[in-house]
Amino acid sequence: MTSARVGKQQDGPAADAAGAPGAHQGEGYQRGLGARQIQMIAIGGAIGTGLFLGAGKAIAKAGPSLILAYAIAGLVIFFIMRALGELLMYRPVSGSFSEYAREFVGPFAGYVTGWTYWLFWVVTGITEVTAAAEYMTYWFDIPQWVSALVFTLILYGVNLISVKVFGELEFWFSMVKVTAIIGMILICAGILTLGFSDAGDTASVSHLWSDGGFFPEGVGGTLMTLQIVMFAFLAVELVGVTAGESKDPEKTLPKAINTVPWRIAVFYVGALIMILSVVPWTQFQPGVSPFVAAFEKMGLAAGAGIVNFVVLTAALSSCNSGMYSTGRMLRDLALNGQGPRFFTRLTRSGTPLVGTTFSAALMMVGVWINYQWPGEAFDYVVSFATISGMWAWIMILVCQIRYRAKADRGELPGSSFRAPGAPWTSFFSLAFIGMVIVMMGVDKDARVSLYCAPVWALIMFVSYQVLKSRNPDAFDRTPVQGAAAPRD
Repeated sequence: MTSARVGKQQDGPAADAAGAPGAHQGEGYQRGLGARQIQMIAIGGAIGTGLFLGAGKAIAKAGPSLILAYAIAGLVIFFIMRALGELLMYRPVSGSFSEYAREFVGPFAGYVTGWTYWLFWVVTGITEVTAAAEYMTYWFDIPQWVSALVFTLILYGVNLISVKVFGELEFWFSMVKVTAIIGMILICAGILTLGFSDAGDTASVSHLWSDGGFFPEGVGGTLMTLQIVMFAFLAVELVGVTAGESKDPEKTLPKAINTVPWRIAVFYVGALIMILSVVPWTQFQPGVSPFVAAFEKMGLAAGAGIVNFVVLTAALSSCNSGMYSTGRMLRDLALNGQGPRFFTRLTRSGTPLVGTTFSAALMMVGVWINYQWPGEAFDYVVSFATISGMWAWIMILVCQIRYRAKADRGELPGSSFRAPGAPWTSFFSLAFIGMVIVMMGVDKDARVSLYCAPVWALIMFVSYQVLKSRNPDAFDRTPVQGAAAPRD
């Protein structure tokens, strides 16, 4: 049995059970995310610590050519998001990536995708709450583990109240990030045109090509920054996880996805052009935020504190997203028999109680790491995030290619939001991701991520075989959302 297109109910008992208010195809979630929240979740997903902090290391490696790297990678991200949008309009479900992988590639692909994306957000949650704890030491002389514990408990509580509260918190987190970047762009534009501040005498767009050229470290140096660039875009796909809880997915999701080009053009390309015009790229150092360096060059003493607040917000936003998505992924796996059944339980407000609690408990490992090794905590847990996050992108593209082929043959209903240029844009994006993975293998600092992948793949294969031997029906059938799960 194939899945119905958005707006159509499945036939049979499952459909009847799904007909309760707030349910969609038996998922049981409440549609509490409005257009305003979806838009800001989509914007915030593309802006994080990868831009505010990671860009400093990338600038030191590639110089002004980093602008081109962000532009090309941003185009690939747009292709990925449009591929995801086509799938979402075919069938908007909360566990979108694993659901599509299960349907268009196979049960094992769905199993690996669901658990890998869950692990990605658990690891990311640990790294981000660790980063947030480090940022707090800028203002307060308190142990890192205390801040990490408080942040984890607060975000856990927020995610258990309702999806609307999560969306509202994410809205304001995103507003802080957007306001900071737009403010920086306007300040830099003022310096370039009016010449005020300490940087006014030397600021010039000629810095983009006069200090060793646009490619001062060669094309190879630019290619070596691609893993940093792609890491900055991780979580942009989070809008797909919200599909099952969007009030009007046919309108809000395409609109959010279509804003990807201008988001990247303004927040990445535009911001870097302005910053590198005010501050020569040679003055940036790895590990130092380019925003902090720019504020210091301008002579704005409060700049460091402002940026510290913004990156704290970005870290908490990412951890908040992790709390949200992990519970949904675990519940999707459980609904399809590929995870413990107790993960299906919802609260009366429609949040996945057990899955979110289990994930938050694992994120508490970050508190322990901060207690044991406060100086090296971030480095201990960050290596796996990039490769596991890109697996979701790969599955999105592969599933879109297979779905489009079936839709064109009339085997499945067509999507109301077709990806332009597909399947060729999807093939191009897959090739680009492959090149990034090769670059990660060449870079000794990023290579550790690839060492983790075979270990995780072995764990997935063995656990899959064990679960399949115990419950073969769950791994052989076509994915169909079951009846709404019990609530507490």
